Amino acid sequence: MLSRLKTALIGSPFPTRQLGEKRLNKIQALASFSPGALSSIAYANQEIYLGLVVAGSAGLGLAWPIGLAITLLLVVVALSYYQTIQGYPTGGGSYVVARENLGTQPGLLAAAALLIDYILTAAVSLTAGVEAIASAFPALYGIRVEIALAFLFIITIANLRGLRETGTLMAIPVYLFLFTYLPMLAFGLFRLISVGSVPLATVAPAATQPVTIFLILHTFSTGCTALTGIEAMSNGVPAFMPPESKNAGRTLIVMAILMGVLFAGSIGLTQFLGIISAPDETILSALTHHLVGSGAIFIMIQFVTMLILAVAANTSFAGFPQLAAILAKDGFLPRQFTGLGDRLVFNNGIISLSLATAVLIIISDGISHTLIPLFAIGVFLAFTLSQAGMVNHWWQQRKKTASWFPKAAINGFGAVTTLATLLIIVVSKFVDGAWITVLVIPILLIFFHRIRRHYIAVGKQLSLSGLPPELKPSPPLRLVVPVSGVHRGIIDAMNLAQSISKDVTAVYVELEPGAGEQMLKDWKCWWPDVPLVILPSPYRSILRPILDYLDEDDSRHNDGTLAAVVLPEFVPARWWQALLHNQTSILIRTALIYRRRTKGYQRVIIDVPYHLKK
Repeated sequence: MLSRLKTALIGSPFPTRQLGEKRLNKIQALASFSPGALSSIAYANQEIYLGLVVAGSAGLGLAWPIGLAITLLLVVVALSYYQTIQGYPTGGGSYVVARENLGTQPGLLAAAALLIDYILTAAVSLTAGVEAIASAFPALYGIRVEIALAFLFIITIANLRGLRETGTLMAIPVYLFLFTYLPMLAFGLFRLISVGSVPLATVAPAATQPVTIFLILHTFSTGCTALTGIEAMSNGVPAFMPPESKNAGRTLIVMAILMGVLFAGSIGLTQFLGIISAPDETILSALTHHLVGSGAIFIMIQFVTMLILAVAANTSFAGFPQLAAILAKDGFLPRQFTGLGDRLVFNNGIISLSLATAVLIIISDGISHTLIPLFAIGVFLAFTLSQAGMVNHWWQQRKKTASWFPKAAINGFGAVTTLATLLIIVVSKFVDGAWITVLVIPILLIFFHRIRRHYIAVGKQLSLSGLPPELKPSPPLRLVVPVSGVHRGIIDAMNLAQSISKDVTAVYVELEPGAGEQMLKDWKCWWPDVPLVILPSPYRSILRPILDYLDEDDSRHNDGTLAAVVLPEFVPARWWQALLHNQTSILIRTALIYRRRTKGYQRVIIDVPYHLKK
């Protein structure tokens, strides 16, 4: 039943040979990797508006200059990452670039920052999407958490189905968003030219705070959330159809142009048309309402905004599993993240991201403004480390690449610019909650190193280095068979035990006084040559008497080895039937496996299943 449900949700498995076929063309890739970047105008514009409206018309008049500054920063970052894609055609995310050019520690710092940013991107996008549709239908605001979680579930299933299926699904809201917002902004520009601008002093609310440098820097830092999503393109180069780097680079440039037009256009229209939002709506909703009214077109655009914000989480689903797989391959995350699922995607990375995002949505109560202070630190830290690493990369390639200097200069300028932005974000948003991100990143670094040390220690223990070519003969194998009674379920186990050793002992735990005598009589009828040891259990424990007996038996023989245990186990025909039985063999096996032995001896455990019929 579970297998059929899995197939219905994510589809039939793909053979590994199809891995190269499940690539994305530029149209699908733009849909998969750009929603986070394109839709960021919704919450970035909102944060800029909320940051400036407290200063009245004087503050709102700074929206356009701040928007232009962020757009120029977007150009710098896009050019820098275009070169990263060309320099690393097999995938050059911040972790890979920083690790190879700056060292392992800077690489892990970039990786930790990106993992946090991917999770926050997914959570902020989903919560902002619900807020967008709630601007048109306020009644939905009360169930915003449930709606966000529902969208998260749909996106998770879509990604588990595979890359190409995800790209096809995400293409619908992405291109609907472009085909609705670009004409709307064009219409807004026409209206601005024909009617003229609206003085902010006539519409802005009264100022409650003065315009200060800190207010400007704080607003700039919150608006920089518009730049999230660019990193995923460089991480996802292997997902493109060949030639991968060429297609990824072109897609990045197209995405950056669209981002700049949408962000600068919406910011400019908001300011020059004198748009002021009501308390229960977003500034983007207010702009839409001003341009197209409150009819069907307005509702449609709000619905499309919700869709693009919902699928914007897919930027994280495209980048997080890839980065987690690279870290796991290097031994800094559990190896399970490297495994491909039935549909040739990194299932464990997708599921882990989904669970972390769900936790954030619940903790934040589905309010994107709560999560914004944690945002952007990770992505700009990754930007800075990646571009600094690329400077060193071009320096190392100076003898092979004639144009290395201008390339290094562009990346160097990008590194300085993003570092300055990072410092502004940390200082201006530290008290608001940025300290949480600053604290979590070192914790992740410790986590990475602990995992790495574990894998190194396991590798040393499993290594054949130093093992002598000749092996000493082992003493005769002693077998102990725990039995619960005389029945068909133990016949195969006893036959196996007697076939591999002459030293076989059965043990029976007597839970009720007198039960051992009847058990012994029945036993002698079937296996008279195999001794049966009755273990009394006055406290009705099954595990403790067996474990104590094994210790005593090993101590008595003292032959440098531990007795092997043969476990009879019957397997019900239906999964739910297992709930009707004690599953004692599972408890015994678990206790034996995880019981530490100080002398380094190993206890062999042999499972002998007996399958019950329906």
